[in-house]
Order: sequence, then C-alpha cells, then structure tokens
Amino acid sequence: MDETRGRITRDGIRIYEAEDFAGMRAAGRVAAQILDEVAPLVQVGATTEALDAFIEQRVGELGAVSATIGYKGYKHASCISVNHVVCHGIPGPKVLKDGDILNIDVTVILDGWFGDTSRMYVAGALARKSERLIQVTHDALFKGIAAVAPGNTFGDIGHAIQSFVEANRMSVVRDFCGHGLGRVFHAPPNVLHYGRAGTGPVLEEGMIFTIEPMVNLGRPETKVLADDWTAVTRDKSLSAQFEHSVGVTATGCEIFTLSPAGKFHPTWG
Repeated sequence: MDETRGRITRDGIRIYEAEDFAGMRAAGRVAAQILDEVAPLVQVGATTEALDAFIEQRVGELGAVSATIGYKGYKHASCISVNHVVCHGIPGPKVLKDGDILNIDVTVILDGWFGDTSRMYVAGALARKSERLIQVTHDALFKGIAAVAPGNTFGDIGHAIQSFVEANRMSVVRDFCGHGLGRVFHAPPNVLHYGRAGTGPVLEEGMIFTIEPMVNLGRPETKVLADDWTAVTRDKSLSAQFEHSVGVTATGCEIFTLSPAGKFHPTWG
C-alpha cells in the first residue's frame, strides 16, 4: 500500500480505504490463531518463557514477523502479564500456579499489516473473584466496540467502558490506552478506556485502532517496575485485559482479531 494514499484527519488519524481492510483481516487472523493455539499450553507448572517460545515459533511458521521482538529493545514475541501485572509482563522462568490468571498479548506483522490482540487465560481452577473480573473486562471491551460507528466519538467508547466497569465496582486503568494501527504499530489516536460521551475526535469510516481495556479489582493506579516494561497494580489487586483490533465501517465496525476457534473467552472449554 502507498502510505500517502487516503488522508489524515486534523487529529492526525489516518483514514484507510476499504481495500486496506483485507490486510488487517489477514494479520489479525494470524495473531488470533496463535492465541487459540497457545491455550492448551497454559497449565499449572508451565513457564511463561515456554509459552513465549511457542508463540515465537508459530509466528514464523505462519509467515509473519513478530512486531515486538526488537521493539524498543524488547526481546520477546509476546507480553505475558500474570495476576496483578497490568500489562507488558516479560516472559521468563516464572512457573504458573493453580488459579493464576494471565493476559497474553501478541502483535504480528503480515505483509506490512499489524495484527494486535490479547486475551485472558487461567492456569488450573478459576477462582470466583478472578472469574468475575475476567467477565467484566471481557464485557467492557464489547461495550466499547458497540460504541464504534461513524459519527460517534472516541469519548463514547471510553464512557461505555468506564461506566460499565465502575457499575461493577471495579476500576479502569488510566495509564495505558489503545492506539491507532495499520501499517504501523502505534499511531494516533490514543484510545482511552474512560471519558465523557460526546468528547474527543469523531469516528470516521476507515479508521483502524485497538480497544484494550485494563480493569483492576482494586484501585486504578499502576507503577512500572525497574525493568522499564512490567506495569503492576499499586495495591497488588488482580488485573485483567482483553484487546481487539477494529476498523470503522460505514455502519459500525469490523473486528479483525476474532478467535477462529471461538476461544477468545477463557471459559470456552
């Protein structure tokens, strides 16, 4: 694709053309397929580095390239965030214990297009409080997606997510957000998961971005550890996240990262 094609809005958001969505579908499907395939490996006793090694292998076998290996010095094909880790957890020798919940986030590049998605998993038995957190976070993502349509605003997306989460007495992380996507990993706009309805840039057909709410059982504050990547909840409460890449269509939106096997929610089995 000629990156000069289409146009940029006054807010710096690229408007892609309808035929560009095909590239996003293909890249999104690869990322989602990898997250389907890693699911059986999430077990008590597994290490997060073993999960990442499998993901890296499958990225190459499916003809894609990892977007995260080498990104700002990052060395892994995924981010794996366990329990109170909010996002950007680094795979390593950590052994999963019974009841651990984890988010696995994968971004691939296929033919120049970026597919970015994450979802929750559980090792062993799922505790009730963890199950409720995961369900609220999952549903909050789809509340946000339901607000995506031409003429709505990015504030409508954030408001839909925030109001639902807070009605369930949980909190939305403010320190991290979704982002524009397409032929680049991160681009305008910042997609906030909180906000006031009717505010922010107006959604237009052809916009492509991620929605990826992070929800905490406790307070929303986070801190980044000394490795400069791992973000955790300050109060050590559990955190969950789900992410889809979407494109605005004439009538609503298209989700590029749907699970081919229907395994987006961790209780599919």
